Amino acid sequence: MKSEFILAFNEICESRGLSKDDVFGALKTALVSAYRRDMNVSNTQEVVAEIDSRTGEPTIYAEKEVVDSIVDSRTEVLLKNAGRLRHPESEITEPVLGDVLLVDSTTESFGRIAAQTAKQVLLQRVREAEREQLYEDFSGREGELVNGTVQSISGQHITIGLGRTEATLPKSQQVRGERYRAHDKIRVYVLEVRRTNRGPQIFVSRNHRNLLRRLLELEVPEIYNGQVDLKSIAREAGQRSKVAVMALQPGVDPVGACVGMRGVRIQSIVRELNDEKIDVIEWNPDQKTFIAKALSPARVSHVFLDDHPDDGKTAIVVVPDDQLSLAIGREGQNARLAAKLTGWRIDIKSLTESAMDSLTHIDHPAVDAAVREDEKLLDQVQGILAKKEAGRPITSEDYFVLDRLVNAIEGSIIAAQALEHEEVREERAAARKQVPAVAWDLPLDALDLPGRIHNLLLDNEIESVGDVMFNLLLGDDVFLNFRGFGEKGLDTLKEFVANYELPVSEGEVAAEVEAEGDAVVEMAVEAETADVAEGDEAAESIEVEAEVETAVTDEPVEMDDEPADEPEAEEEPEDEEEPIAAIDDLSRPLVQIKEKPKPKKKEKPAIVIARPTRAEEREKEAEKARRGKGKQLVFDEEIGEVVVKRKRKRRGRPEWEDFDTDDF
Repeated sequence: MKSEFILAFNEICESRGLSKDDVFGALKTALVSAYRRDMNVSNTQEVVAEIDSRTGEPTIYAEKEVVDSIVDSRTEVLLKNAGRLRHPESEITEPVLGDVLLVDSTTESFGRIAAQTAKQVLLQRVREAEREQLYEDFSGREGELVNGTVQSISGQHITIGLGRTEATLPKSQQVRGERYRAHDKIRVYVLEVRRTNRGPQIFVSRNHRNLLRRLLELEVPEIYNGQVDLKSIAREAGQRSKVAVMALQPGVDPVGACVGMRGVRIQSIVRELNDEKIDVIEWNPDQKTFIAKALSPARVSHVFLDDHPDDGKTAIVVVPDDQLSLAIGREGQNARLAAKLTGWRIDIKSLTESAMDSLTHIDHPAVDAAVREDEKLLDQVQGILAKKEAGRPITSEDYFVLDRLVNAIEGSIIAAQALEHEEVREERAAARKQVPAVAWDLPLDALDLPGRIHNLLLDNEIESVGDVMFNLLLGDDVFLNFRGFGEKGLDTLKEFVANYELPVSEGEVAAEVEAEGDAVVEMAVEAETADVAEGDEAAESIEVEAEVETAVTDEPVEMDDEPADEPEAEEEPEDEEEPIAAIDDLSRPLVQIKEKPKPKKKEKPAIVIARPTRAEEREKEAEKARRGKGKQLVFDEEIGEVVVKRKRKRRGRPEWEDFDTDDF
């Protein structure tokens, strides 16, 4: 039957989620340390602790020498007791004088020490397990909402109780205007969880924009189910927020799903955020339409997009005069939130102001000539602007006329600027491709420029050799526009760049080796093609000769003083096995002379592929070199080409040997 110690031990391990083996191991280590401290034993002496798994009784085994009389009981044991006290698993069954073995060294007072040590170890293990469990729980909840209770309030932070642990709400993460009291219920966003020696340290937030995202996911089932997607959120905590949503399923109204019937869903979120105003906007892939909706509740007349390569993305928004203040918002809040929501810098102008700017730019080359020559339209616009300056009301027809002028002039100018900006981007992309990749990783110090030029470049954010080369390709004006950088400094910079040699990267070396290998393969293919062509020509000549000889056998031939067939017989291929016999008797049919060699001439081309050609050997070696086999490229004087250096075995063909064996 198990003892009370083991029952309590098992209960603690199960309730705290601790591993029994880990706790037993920690207990044994703690008992060894307690024995060493209590008995003042050296660290070099081996000490082992054993715990009975049924009774929980501890036993200490210490390494001691077998002697006949004890001088120091901490390191010596009597011979008569050694056999009885030895460790059960000891290899020495019959100890003799001078043996060193583990013997039972548990003292009577060690039971109390063992109990205290076990208690301390268990408590320590429990605390460590709880800390680790808390960290694992909350580290997986980063970016989620948790409910807590305000415990204490100080000038710098608020302590939030989360049940088994506490969280900190820093002042920077609090919402201006919110006031809390002790024991108030609060919903916070888990911002960060840090591991410390005293347990996890949890930081929460109330002004993070993702707090609004999580609240929408809780209140709107369509967002949680994936039918509606939250594209972007812009928030000024405690005052106003804008949310852009998009439907992922046909037939779903994203704005209506977020607002709910009679605004029930959105009002629940507004109450949680202490009456913070929330605008829900439908996201649109057309940036002009999206920007116009982001400025709601203001009505927008025109949106012109200017994506400058240096200044960034700017949206010029034209609104009617009576909508200007509404579009900007109190202290620019509406325009500021719209800019955060869309990612564009927004410049808002009234329609009359935009019309006045359009009249001043009417002579711009991008403006259509028909607009400049439309005197009726220009007179109407000037009359409307005079009416506005006099403080007289402007009708909707007047706004329509101004709208036509602004769209025709300012829209054309911005469209022309967009084309110029696109050309600049293409030019920069082409210049960037011309700069070697290794140059971007080299610091500016590699050029060893004079101190003044070096500092001027750093002040203008040119920090690498690649930046210098890239800007030089764009033109001299880039550097001449730097303050304090003149033509003399530009000439010095060009001189240093021209004299600087870029280091060769490993990729370029590999590309060069691959290019050389490709050249070798191409050369081998050309040689093999030439060999095949020569074989085809030889076969073709054999067929022609066979046709001529067949023609000769068809008709009788009269012999003249100078025989014409003898030279043809001498022009037969040298490698033919049996030469054609001379014509002795003209009375015999000539066809008998060609019967035997004729089929052999047709079989002749098949003999040349008995062994691999020299081109095939060269191609194989080049392939190995391309795969990184470590082959060496050398110049072959015989063929006048670069080939792979190799040592071939002799096969009875001296022409296959490219090098003497002494060279290796």
